[in-house]
Amino acid sequence: MAASIRLISRLTLVTGGGSGIGRAVCQRLASEGASVVVADINQESADETFSSLPDNLRGQVHMATVVDVSLKDSVKKLVTNIQTRYFQPPSVCVNTAGITQDEFLLNMEEEQFDRVIQVNLKGSFLVTQAVAQALVACGASKGSIITVGSIVGKVGNLGQANYAASKAGVEGLTRTAAKELSRFGIRCNCVLPGFITTPMTDKVPEKVISKITTLVPLGRMGEPAGKIRHFYISDYISYFSAHFLHLI
Repeated sequence: MAASIRLISRLTLVTGGGSGIGRAVCQRLASEGASVVVADINQESADETFSSLPDNLRGQVHMATVVDVSLKDSVKKLVTNIQTRYFQPPSVCVNTAGITQDEFLLNMEEEQFDRVIQVNLKGSFLVTQAVAQALVACGASKGSIITVGSIVGKVGNLGQANYAASKAGVEGLTRTAAKELSRFGIRCNCVLPGFITTPMTDKVPEKVISKITTLVPLGRMGEPAGKIRHFYISDYISYFSAHFLHLI
């Protein structure tokens, strides 16, 4: 089957789709034939991604919308609006929404710690829960939920106690979700990127970037790409769940 039509008729939701990894994922899924819901906290960013998506394949209807993944009501409204628009919940969900608020442990404010946990960890929980609930309620035969961890959640990083904790938590969340949701045909997997060039890393000092790249086998930062997420979504690997893919 041609690569460009593997995801025809699949409805996909990407949180954090307005930039970086999320935008790359949206573009990749759309190129494979999926209808993509671009959800981001910034409507303008979501619209920019929406405008970049191909829609020339059968049945493709994309949508750009706002969501604050840290708020349950916002997430519930998102899923409800999707079902109203498409008459079905998304069968594919990619949780790429995330933030950083870096500061050394000795100086980090409680609010900085809490906010990163709320978006990165609680947000992944709320979106995963809402999508899974919708899939189970409608009797869907299958679903695929992808979370985004980080190599930082494995090894830690200076000035990122909050981010490291949030991403380590995402791994635990994914493992448990995979165990609980497998009986409903819903697969849950996690991608753990290394150091990828995104708007978040644009704020990192150059001397820190230089130090980071010395730890990467290829000696450089990675570029956002959606191919790995597509790998998890494909029915060709329908036996994969609770799998963690490290990208360094």
